[in-house]
Amino acid sequence: MQDKIDGHRLDGKIALVTGASRGIGAAIARRLASEGATVACMARTLDPDPRYEGTLRDTVEMISSNGGQAAPFKADLSNAEDRKKLIDDVHAELGPIDILVNNAAVTFLLPIDSFPEKRFKLMIETQVWGAIDLAQQVIPDMRQRGSGWILNISSRAAVKPVGPPFEAWFATGNSSVYGLCKAALERVSLGMAAELYADNIAVNTLAPWDNVITPGAGAHDLLEGFVIESEEIIAQAALELCSGQPKRLTGRVAYSQALLAEMGISPQALTGGPFP
Repeated sequence: MQDKIDGHRLDGKIALVTGASRGIGAAIARRLASEGATVACMARTLDPDPRYEGTLRDTVEMISSNGGQAAPFKADLSNAEDRKKLIDDVHAELGPIDILVNNAAVTFLLPIDSFPEKRFKLMIETQVWGAIDLAQQVIPDMRQRGSGWILNISSRAAVKPVGPPFEAWFATGNSSVYGLCKAALERVSLGMAAELYADNIAVNTLAPWDNVITPGAGAHDLLEGFVIESEEIIAQAALELCSGQPKRLTGRVAYSQALLAEMGISPQALTGGPFP
């Protein structure tokens, strides 16, 4: 059983959440902040995107209005220099990072027979190598401090299609490259968990079991006809994986609803209060 929720589990911790301007990243940032973490919220831009609702400033404002601590950081995770500058800037402004949540993603859903090489490389760079690179940069401080938590956000797309016959989503959803990225992220996370176990650094992956209503999911037509999971569920599951004992809760390829059921925990609101 996990530690009791008391609103102060992450006091004194510095968390970096990538892709925090909206959707799952914003929800996780808000939930971590509600437990006392100072959250570095990162996205590609501080400004509104005409295609989607929500901005990095909105996330920081919501955290601040709930009495939490957060700061915005702009970076393009497909750029190695931006990744280094991000870690350096967070360290300089907030301090060494205790919790890293790799959520940011660039996603193109296209059939494999017409997938452009440039887009393939961009997805790999952002979703896989970018996550590894950020982890490499925060591990030294985690080792020095004697603990750390790395959480990589994955997807059910990482699960291999079963068939024939194949489910319609795999056959027509154009998810092959996206699934490749998430499967690679899950495998490297398991390897990292084993390598960092002696250092008291937890490494896990987490995916929603059902689709979460996010601007990105809506843009890719991933909501119609699917069961919907509230963002509070995956945010709560992320909190558990970012606050548990690293020697006990690591090396997981976790799904949000199943993890909370296993631990006997109900989701709370993103502000830390009761969830309807």
